[in-house]
Amino acid sequence: MRPHNEPAMERLEKARRLARADGPALDVRALPSFGFSHRSLMWWGTLGLIAIESTVFALTVFAYFYLRSHSNQWPLAGEPPELRWGTLNSVILLVSLLPNHWTKRAAERLDLRQVRIGLVVCLLMSLLFLWVRTLEFQSLNTRWDSDAYGSAVWLLMGLHTLHLATDTFDTAVLAVLMFTGPLEGRRYVDVSENALYWYFVVFSWLPLYAVIYWAPRVP
Repeated sequence: MRPHNEPAMERLEKARRLARADGPALDVRALPSFGFSHRSLMWWGTLGLIAIESTVFALTVFAYFYLRSHSNQWPLAGEPPELRWGTLNSVILLVSLLPNHWTKRAAERLDLRQVRIGLVVCLLMSLLFLWVRTLEFQSLNTRWDSDAYGSAVWLLMGLHTLHLATDTFDTAVLAVLMFTGPLEGRRYVDVSENALYWYFVVFSWLPLYAVIYWAPRVP
């Protein structure tokens, strides 16, 4: 029976000697150093980020309709945004799901060649969307500081544009890394989770498009 007055450091040293004598309890050298989907901490982190940013979008949309409920006229001055550029960008985003999903599947197969091609295509589509987004801002028929309506619309557009610009930057960085290295397994995980975030960027835009472009047209 171990004496109660045995110094703690001596007990710790005894435990270490026993562990070294018994050998390792579990050999994990053969286990993979990375995983996809729920097996990755990056996947859980991305889901958490999506949950937070979805809440931000929801609060902003709530503020938009709150302001509208206190106004007799909406928009307060001028006309609703022009439909052509926002509609075109919605189509571009929906089409971008195809190469994005293709790249995600290639990353999960560890197919370097297809990942490189997919990242370049996704990056080009992101840049195309950003270019059309500049035309959208010019066709909103309101300024950010004109009135409450203008501030709400520009805030919604600005938040989504920030998300898109961030993901475009991430895609560009991943493309450079996949072409230059070092090529580690976790890089493929990064590509897969970047694609997951792009799904969020696309599908979060659809309700925002309805709010920005069609809500002002509904009496």
